[in-house]
Amino acid sequence: MARQLSRWAICCLRAAAPGLDWGRGTGCELSCASFGRIMRPDDANIAGNVHGGTILKMIEEAGAIISTRHCNSQAGEPCVAALARVERTDFLSPMCIGEVANVSAEITYTSRHSVEVQVNVMSENILTGAKKLTNKATLWYVPLSLKNVNKVLEVPPMQYARKEQEDEGKKRYEEQKLDRLETKQRNGDLMLPVINPDRQTKEPHTVGYSQSSLIHLVGPSDCTLLGFVHGGVTMKLMDEVAGMGAARHCKTNIVTASVDAINFHEKIKKGCVITVSGRMTFTSNKSMEIEVFVDADPFVDEPRERYRAVSAFFTYVSLSKEGKPLPVPQLLTETEDEKRRFEEGKGRYLQTKAKRQAQMQQAAQQ
Repeated sequence: MARQLSRWAICCLRAAAPGLDWGRGTGCELSCASFGRIMRPDDANIAGNVHGGTILKMIEEAGAIISTRHCNSQAGEPCVAALARVERTDFLSPMCIGEVANVSAEITYTSRHSVEVQVNVMSENILTGAKKLTNKATLWYVPLSLKNVNKVLEVPPMQYARKEQEDEGKKRYEEQKLDRLETKQRNGDLMLPVINPDRQTKEPHTVGYSQSSLIHLVGPSDCTLLGFVHGGVTMKLMDEVAGMGAARHCKTNIVTASVDAINFHEKIKKGCVITVSGRMTFTSNKSMEIEVFVDADPFVDEPRERYRAVSAFFTYVSLSKEGKPLPVPQLLTETEDEKRRFEEGKGRYLQTKAKRQAQMQQAAQQ
């Protein structure tokens, strides 16, 4: 019976991504996957640039499929892999309508109760054959029992080609575990949703002027086999809200430049009403940081207080009609909390900039 349930779960996941290369054997065929899809007008903004949330959703679909497949590769209780965390993701190059997004995913580390998946996204111009790397992402999943959603199962261990690979993976696991604990400590911050605000009373380029919210009723099409929201659906909504705030601030075409680590603190059940809220926290000369929270109201089946489900920082850049970077208007902070968040954002910006410069110097020396 367990294996029948497992096969049923995999068949449903196959239907979710019919273009995926599933493989039929063991080894790499179980830990690797790839699929492609042409980008349509409804995947992009008015300038023809594909939404960052669309790409994040595709990345999560690939990760969910191969991690679920791996966790069901041995005899035992059937399960579905649930997204727990996405590491910082950089959008290296814009993708446009008509290009093909080729997504490839690989399992790179397993702990007792989690799976690390690394995903690359390549854009392909099918007219010229030109390809370029647009995204690299690292995701962490945990296997949840199909019989008891609150039960986290053990992950079948993967085989490493070298001992160094396992040691490096363990180091990444410990680092993300520590970061999740730090994020939980600041996760109680309150952000009231802004519904139909009177922006004419607010000064442009202030936090209140660009703050945005979105309310969404979670339906069956948003959910996994267990009745909880797909991580990719949540990330897409978060990108939409962050994008609205960035566009209001700049009044130009904007694109997602990066997403800091996204932490999924609690599951969101079918029937919940979720409120996605975003506020600008920092601007540099050419980028802007937006903090996004997802709060859930599970009042349908089991009434309880609203809770914080997901949080993350999104970074956007402003582009001209020709796709060239434009200066970003300076964020005007009015309250002490806004000034504090601005300084914290500045610290994250400088830290990321220093890390990127160090990586470039290291690459130049090789």
